[in-house]
Amino acid sequence: MINYKNILLVRTDRIGDVVLSLPLVGIIKKHIPDAKVSILLRNYTKELADGYPGLHNIIILNEEKGRTLFLSNIREIKKYNFDSCIIVYPTFKIALILFLARLKNRIGTGYRWYSFLFNKKTYEHRKYGEKHELEYNTALLKNIGLDEKITPDNVSFNIHVKEENTQFVEKILLSAKYNNELPTVIIHPGSAGSAVDLPISKFKELASLMARQLNVNIILTGSATEKEICNEINNENNLINLAGEFNLGQLIALINKSDLLIANSTGPIHIAAALKKSVIGFYPKIAACSPERWGPYTNKKYIFSPEIECINCTKKQCEEINCMNSININDVIKAVIKAINNETVRS
Repeated sequence: MINYKNILLVRTDRIGDVVLSLPLVGIIKKHIPDAKVSILLRNYTKELADGYPGLHNIIILNEEKGRTLFLSNIREIKKYNFDSCIIVYPTFKIALILFLARLKNRIGTGYRWYSFLFNKKTYEHRKYGEKHELEYNTALLKNIGLDEKITPDNVSFNIHVKEENTQFVEKILLSAKYNNELPTVIIHPGSAGSAVDLPISKFKELASLMARQLNVNIILTGSATEKEICNEINNENNLINLAGEFNLGQLIALINKSDLLIANSTGPIHIAAALKKSVIGFYPKIAACSPERWGPYTNKKYIFSPEIECINCTKKQCEEINCMNSININDVIKAVIKAINNETVRS
């Protein structure tokens, strides 16, 4: 029997992907309490794992101008004497680095052309979206003898909110038109482009209706590059526009102060779900981008998809016929009211 004592989880992609991989740490520690569990991340997602209970080390992928560095990463990984690695998100470069670092047990998908670099494999095609990304991630643990049944009711994300980030956010809100006595709704209209988004005109319509009908704090968030679209949504609505104001740790602290987050399929919606906040998400009908695979992993969710019928939807087709524009904002407003009143509806 193999003893797994020093395990490296590898997830070197985006924010939401990392959030949906973090529960693996707790599952491994639950079944193998003496194991050292570390995680390999890109630098900009480090805040998600910082302070995670039971996590032994956070290792940052060495990159230069977005290019993964082979030798420095091999040297860094070899320093820790890992006996096993679980490659939750595979790329050829990462797979080759771990192979050359001579980790004994290399666990990953069996469906990539470079899967020969893994010596323990899982055979599941994720692109069909037959189950949730977190459940696909958890299935990788079967390769080390752990068969865990994970659900929105028993999942633990354990994202740590740092006190200094909470204080920074509170200072920013103090200078804005923020009322501590009112519920707080965050609208995060941007995304990294991995799916098809709700049109900005629809976000603007939603924000206008909320501003007129609801007595809540409405905060717009986004990266510095998304500030322009937040300004467009904020036009004449007099909302609190904080796009470009926060790093990831501070954004986590802001989301932690909210009651509801509204977004496309993007990282912050997974952070909000992990922090047990209500969420409203907009998802296309594309199988690889579906809410069945990429939706927030929580029961406190309201999901909206195009209301028009389409068969074998693709990203190109969805964009060409503007599927997401068919989402009825009046229905979204009803969901906002239910969420604020803690009426949970799975949709």
